[in-house]
Amino acid sequence: MHLLIVEDEAKTRAYLTKGFLEAGFSVDAACDAEDARHHLVGTRFDLLICDVMLPGEDGWSFVRSLRQGGLQIPVLFLTARESVHDRVAGFDAGGDDYLIKPFAFAELLARVRALLRRRGEMVPLTLHAADLTIDPVRRSVRRGADELHLTNLEFSLLVMLVERKGEALSRTEIAERVWDLNFDTGTNVVDVAIRRLRQKIDDPYPVKLIQTVRGVGYILRDP
Repeated sequence: MHLLIVEDEAKTRAYLTKGFLEAGFSVDAACDAEDARHHLVGTRFDLLICDVMLPGEDGWSFVRSLRQGGLQIPVLFLTARESVHDRVAGFDAGGDDYLIKPFAFAELLARVRALLRRRGEMVPLTLHAADLTIDPVRRSVRRGADELHLTNLEFSLLVMLVERKGEALSRTEIAERVWDLNFDTGTNVVDVAIRRLRQKIDDPYPVKLIQTVRGVGYILRDP
């Protein structure tokens, strides 16, 4: 599952990003509405977490404009404003849920998973590539008849590759998306992670899905 977090407070943004990455999600983070729009161009997200009190365009106006533009993914608002009027305004703007700060991350995670389950009842969320099947909501991965057991990081990496199958992804892009870090070209963290993932989803099987693109990074091909 790929989340977009829009939060102007840097510590909160980093805290949420780290928490969802550790929970096995793929995460992009933006500091305001304009930054978030750049992330939304050409990228498919499964859920948007948006602070209400953003600099410039507030969260309500931002989400309202996205809904008017046809965006259908679930939206969860975060805010310190707790009046009934404010909660109603959030739902009227196009929000699907509303969580008041301060909050426990465990509750936020449960609400996100509940929204994704509801969405899963309306649209198919299962991802496929050849005989590989991923159910992001149940967090299950199968290759043919075999159930595969992945770490949270491996799961996030695989989901990213399958969602963008057929695209050559650079090591920098993979690192920024899966680890949310500024990639140091002197490290081999991506190569190590890919090698471990291949050992589980490719090495035991005749058809290899993850391929190296020399001088660029990696691509997952669906034969």
